[in-house]
Amino acid sequence: MVGQPQPGVPVPGVPAGSGKGFTAAIRRHPVPAYYLLTFAISWGGIAAIQGVGPVPTGVAVTAGPLGPAAACVLLTWLLHGKAGLRQLGIRLRTWPAGARWYAVALLAGPVVMAATAAAVTWAFPGFYPGFATPGELAFIVLAGVVVGIAVGSLEELGWTGFALPQLRRRYGVLATGLIMGMLWGAWHYPMFAGSADPSGAVPAALVVAVYLFAWLPPYRVLMVWVYDHTRSLPLAMMMHAPLSAAAFVLSFMAASGTGSGLALLVPSLAWGAAFWAIAAVVLLVRAARPPRKGTLAGTPQAMPDGNSPM
Repeated sequence: MVGQPQPGVPVPGVPAGSGKGFTAAIRRHPVPAYYLLTFAISWGGIAAIQGVGPVPTGVAVTAGPLGPAAACVLLTWLLHGKAGLRQLGIRLRTWPAGARWYAVALLAGPVVMAATAAAVTWAFPGFYPGFATPGELAFIVLAGVVVGIAVGSLEELGWTGFALPQLRRRYGVLATGLIMGMLWGAWHYPMFAGSADPSGAVPAALVVAVYLFAWLPPYRVLMVWVYDHTRSLPLAMMMHAPLSAAAFVLSFMAASGTGSGLALLVPSLAWGAAFWAIAAVVLLVRAARPPRKGTLAGTPQAMPDGNSPM
């Protein structure tokens, strides 16, 4: 039976049902419950497949992204039943109008990362090596596209489909993006725990920390901003996919090159600097504009689902 709307429902448009004990606790704290379940599924799955320790990229890419999607579906069903799953399906078919948002979603990540890669190549000749044949490069790019589509779709079903609307009811764009971005980076840890500097000059923990936290939080801020304007879950998946694809290709190329020591940290720092600069401009412009009707610029707002802010 479907009850009255409750604060913090995970699926817009579907009122939360009544419940006691475990279900009621999840309803009161949907975001912590979601992230705990996501980490448990992803990290537990990787550990079960490989055991505790570094995980090959192929295994991590296969097992890790299932966590955000599975947690979203499970909690949606637990709190809202079939009605919630139907509403989630409707959101998966919501596409925005306006070509500019598609351009932002598809080009923001690759353009920034390609530009910074060019700068890194100029500063560190040989960091991104040439490939033996054009076919080898084409294969890596194709693999990156496949990985990007799969990873972006699975992850954003949960990150944007469940967590973002909940956080946005309580926090502004920047705070929501930072919370999601930091947890996003931490969630990736087992997938990159084996990354290290071949020369041994830089601790592996530093390499992983910089790679995950330098650029994922600012990019997530941009993703929250785009979702604020479009309310489109498929567009969030589209914005995630090229980022993962570009990171896959450039990371593979860097690993095949001669870069070592502090040079390994340069691409991540360059991506972070660029994304933070773009995010700063976006937030400043947003703050300078008159607030949209019914909201205050830069502050929490009710999502268009008929529910009140938390």
